[in-house]
Amino acid sequence: MSCFKGDVDFCPECGNILPLPSRLNTITCPRCSFKISVQDFTSQVIKSSVMFNPLDQSSVAVESAEDAELKGPVIDRKCSRCNKEGMVYHTRQMRSADEGQTVFFTCIHCRFQEKEDS
Repeated sequence: MSCFKGDVDFCPECGNILPLPSRLNTITCPRCSFKISVQDFTSQVIKSSVMFNPLDQSSVAVESAEDAELKGPVIDRKCSRCNKEGMVYHTRQMRSADEGQTVFFTCIHCRFQEKEDS
């Protein structure tokens, strides 16, 4: 007897997400080996959508050469100088190729720059 009730995308025995149906007549749960008939999925409709952030929120337009350090994606990182959210970043390989990149952050409000070695 099943312990879980709900969506057919989940195993009724252990609650694990089931794999997509294949050419076989049954779907087998990878966790508990429970088998479900593919016929249980005939009425399923799969929908997906992609939502993009508005362009004005995802990057800052550069208007002059002195604002070049503000070019790039804006992330939710708090500036350590002015404590406001919003910094742009870029990466640069500062050391040898087998070392990690260095990430440079610039505050969009006060233009304070900091770096983070990875």
